[in-house]
Amino acid sequence: MEVLFLIILVGLMVGALISGFPVAFALPGSAIIAITLAGLCGWLFAGDSTFFFEEGGPVQWLTAGITNFRSLYWEAERDTLIAIPLFIFMGIMLQRSKIAEDLLVAMAQLFGPVRGGLGISVVIVGALLAATTGIVGATVVAMGMISLPAMLRNGYDKSLATGTISASGTLGQIIPPSIVLIILADQLSSAADQASTIRATEYRETTGQFSMPSELDVVSASAGDMFMGAIIPGLLLVGIYILYILITAYLRPKAAPAVPYEGAYDRQFLFSMIKALIPPLALIVLVLGSILAGVATVNQAGAIGAIGAILMGGYRLFEGNRRVFLPAALAMGGVIALGVLLSIWDLNVKNLTTGGEVFALVAAICLTLVVAVGVFWSTWRVYKTGNTLNEVMIETIKTTSMVFIILLGAAMLTAAFRAFGGEELVRHALTSLPGGFWTQFIVVMLVIFLLGFFLDFIEIAVVVVPLVAPILLAAPDANVTAVWLGVMIGLNMQTSFLTPPFGFALFYLRGVAPKIVKTLDIYKGVVPFIGLQLLALVIVGVFPPLVNYLPNRTFLTSENAPPPLNPNLQQCLEEDVFTYYDANGDRVIAAIDAMAKVDISMVPEFYQGNLTRALDQGRQTGDKIDVIMQAQQAIDEASPDYSVLHGEVRAVESHIRRLLVEKEEHEKLIDDARFEDDISESDIDTAEQAIEHIDSEIAELEQTIPDGWAEANQRYQQLLRDHKMARLQYQNHVDNVYRPIQELMTVISEPQNLADMQSVVEGLESVILSDDADTAMDRIREVEDQLFEIPGAADVAGLLSKARRALRGGDADTVEAVLYKNRAVEQLLQDVRWMRAANEQVLPALEELDRELAKTIGARLQPALTRDQALSIAACKSVHRDVSLSF
Repeated sequence: MEVLFLIILVGLMVGALISGFPVAFALPGSAIIAITLAGLCGWLFAGDSTFFFEEGGPVQWLTAGITNFRSLYWEAERDTLIAIPLFIFMGIMLQRSKIAEDLLVAMAQLFGPVRGGLGISVVIVGALLAATTGIVGATVVAMGMISLPAMLRNGYDKSLATGTISASGTLGQIIPPSIVLIILADQLSSAADQASTIRATEYRETTGQFSMPSELDVVSASAGDMFMGAIIPGLLLVGIYILYILITAYLRPKAAPAVPYEGAYDRQFLFSMIKALIPPLALIVLVLGSILAGVATVNQAGAIGAIGAILMGGYRLFEGNRRVFLPAALAMGGVIALGVLLSIWDLNVKNLTTGGEVFALVAAICLTLVVAVGVFWSTWRVYKTGNTLNEVMIETIKTTSMVFIILLGAAMLTAAFRAFGGEELVRHALTSLPGGFWTQFIVVMLVIFLLGFFLDFIEIAVVVVPLVAPILLAAPDANVTAVWLGVMIGLNMQTSFLTPPFGFALFYLRGVAPKIVKTLDIYKGVVPFIGLQLLALVIVGVFPPLVNYLPNRTFLTSENAPPPLNPNLQQCLEEDVFTYYDANGDRVIAAIDAMAKVDISMVPEFYQGNLTRALDQGRQTGDKIDVIMQAQQAIDEASPDYSVLHGEVRAVESHIRRLLVEKEEHEKLIDDARFEDDISESDIDTAEQAIEHIDSEIAELEQTIPDGWAEANQRYQQLLRDHKMARLQYQNHVDNVYRPIQELMTVISEPQNLADMQSVVEGLESVILSDDADTAMDRIREVEDQLFEIPGAADVAGLLSKARRALRGGDADTVEAVLYKNRAVEQLLQDVRWMRAANEQVLPALEELDRELAKTIGARLQPALTRDQALSIAACKSVHRDVSLSF
């Protein structure tokens, strides 16, 4: 019966949307009506309102809606949604203040003299507006009103002109800061968590192991990652559009003629270009650059964009006044001065130690006030000029409210869909398709493409993506990242918005185009650009590093990058190390041999023995690498044949697991019949017959599993274990080689630190003899703690510990305590002597050795990745790896 109400739910939603009923009410309304009908039917016919629902009952949709509402505003994990109203405000402010119009006019004057230049300017402005507004409809309408008449007036082909404007206007879907990317990041973050659970469950069921290795986990995405991942695909689209216009202008000169600039290229022209181009470009750099550089979060970048739009609107709407640029100049000058101060002083209020820092703090406060004056001054101008601020705020509130209400409504709809078992139906339909991930992915992308004819991007992102994304992300045969999937969905939706006859961008342009432009002209014009977008979609799909590399690079080169010892980096780090060792292994061995010839007789035997063993083991590193490579080669040779058998058997086992779930449901009904009177004998008979049929089907499926499967699986799993063990042995080996070298370098690098403690240790004698035992013990413990922080001072600290213990109890032995203190002084002087000698004679050779080992044997134990390592690992992790044979 769940299927019936699932059909009712989908039918209500589709009918409401087709009829033009507001989406914000169509989504939750459909859920409420369907849930209410199911609950009434359950109460009327079965006496139980939860009868037609899966576990959770009819309150599940309401609980999910309330939880989603709470998370939208209260949970820090989803605070990226706060960026939505900020970016919406920025885009609307730039349009209402005519900054966008100035930008388009300036670009047209700059590129117009080139054949096809006016079309190129439209594409570039579309990309820039996308990076400042992120709203497709507003961008298409703005460019249609400003640039379409100019293009037609200068002899551009109507189809080429309308196609260029429509396609350029949709760039707001994919070029950050796009609203759709923020919503997709929010939805995919939850989807990645579900996918991780699905994959871990599958790993446990297929391997019997309860702990899944971290490198097999699903890679999630944040809004910042999504922004960075979409930059290169967005620029790729812009480049493809420009190339197409240039080729068209070359092959058909009359379709895209040059438009000579009628004015003079003088100082006035240069000033107008600077005024129109530099501020928007600077704002884009500040917003996106702050995210890429890790300086600001998406929310903070949104706030930067909103303030920047106010400053630009403050001088654009107030033209004709001598002090037109003064507020913006005050704000920007204050920001620049603050940046200079922060680069010189660490303005931490709690750690002000010098007069210069106090002066810098006072100056920073004054500069902050200057920035605030500039911002408030610009805000007042925008408020008083044409009621612009009120209008922008109202439009921002309307758009933001629409987005958030749709998010809440979609949460209710999705919960109802899941309550009726819709998610399981979708999962079963997708996972049962032949061809694995790519078949599932193509089907999902086709569905999203078709839905784009009828639904806005928000509805698709919040209704469809939560249902299909966990299934796609959990697929181990492709092992795609959430960022890549989000960008692909964004590109797909962008394409669907152009496709006749329902493309939204076409309707937007049709609404502002002159009558001379026919609808057929618009349809004809967008066809080539649809092909170009599909080409870009294929390119990004085939080359995932176009999406994944920039987020990985930014993360791994940031201050918050994980250390080389992080488990998720080991596979790629080892690939980088092995490549370097293969080319420079002789240099590493030569460095080890050179170190072995150095006189280390002044070093204590403990350190001598550790260093000698480390050098002897270091010569065997190449052998450890060879074992790993041989294990990997064995896996590579066995994988082709095993993968075919593995795929067949896992498909059968997956079918069997679904049948077992059905069997459990029937068994539960039979078990419940003992306690519930409303289950009839016929229901029990039907369940027993179903169980017999399922058992028979399972037996038939088990017969289809090849006889040699168990042995083949066991052999392949042994190969995986051998490879894993070889890697673990290698990691333990290099750590054991490098740690003694690292430890000795640390001990002898700063002998003065221990020498400075001599007077402190000697001063303990007066404390021991003059103070009471408790006070003396406390003071000795303080000195011990100081010594333990100095590398190589453990022996001295140990003797002081014995001196402290001599003072314990009722009869404190001050004589013994002073004796141990004296021995501690002697030990300190002895340690300082050999440390200083080793610092002069051994440390240079150790440092030379370390320079070679840091890239190979010691790579794992470095405090941070080098830039070259970070870039290499970023490229390595940007490629999707098939991990299905590990399941």
